[in-house]
Amino acid sequence: MTALVFAFAKLVSPVLAVSCEAKKFFFFPPWWEYLQTGDDGVGGCRLITNGFQFGDVLAVGLAVLDILLRIAGFVAVISIIWAGVNYITTMGNPEKAAAARKRIYNSLIGLAIVFVATALVTFLGNSLASK
Repeated sequence: MTALVFAFAKLVSPVLAVSCEAKKFFFFPPWWEYLQTGDDGVGGCRLITNGFQFGDVLAVGLAVLDILLRIAGFVAVISIIWAGVNYITTMGNPEKAAAARKRIYNSLIGLAIVFVATALVTFLGNSLASK
């Protein structure tokens, strides 16, 4: 499995300009962020591998989970904005105002959960990458 990940990284490295410092696109981490990497001597990056290990699959899974959690955070922010616009345009209708307030509260709770989960995943990923 590690050989497959290494082959995929070699395949996409010219396209994505893979370097050892993880470049982020719009605050999204790359899928190899928590894998151990090193300089290959010619200006590129290589994955440091010791054969197939469960930690490699876990590291890629944590990076994908991190990406999904950040997408959920963006969705929560868009939901807050949309509920705010709905609240402003209720025109005195108490049912619509209550529904918009409830959506704002639920979106804020969801955003808090996403922040905590992202922090936990980042901590676990960095702990795994340092080993």
